[in-house]
Amino acid sequence: MSIQSKKGFSLIELMVVVAIVGILTALAVPSYQKYIEKAKFSEVISSTEPYKLAVALDLQESIPMNELNSGEHDIPTFTEATENLADITVSAGIIIAKGTKSVEENTYILTPNSQGTEWITSGSCKENTLC
Repeated sequence: MSIQSKKGFSLIELMVVVAIVGILTALAVPSYQKYIEKAKFSEVISSTEPYKLAVALDLQESIPMNELNSGEHDIPTFTEATENLADITVSAGIIIAKGTKSVEENTYILTPNSQGTEWITSGSCKENTLC
């Protein structure tokens, strides 16, 4: 009698590998989707930087917060919507950025302290862990 060498994988081994790949996929897909949402919303967050700078400079120049509105005291006005950003407004020093449907219309609200050196973040993006 001759000893036959085993070649290839058994059906059980292949089924175990398929099961492991399925479990890993089930765990990875939701995390990846959340990562994509955060990446899209980062455009909304980064678009507020010129507004933050303008409001902070105006507060440093002792301009009252209730006078800090879009289009006044060198605070820019919103020009054009993008795929992820619908609108940015400044009212009494508070910056409100609104996302489009691609980011589930989440909002990003920034409220400065009296000197413009610290900002409090709020809005629906906070509840949805996007900011």
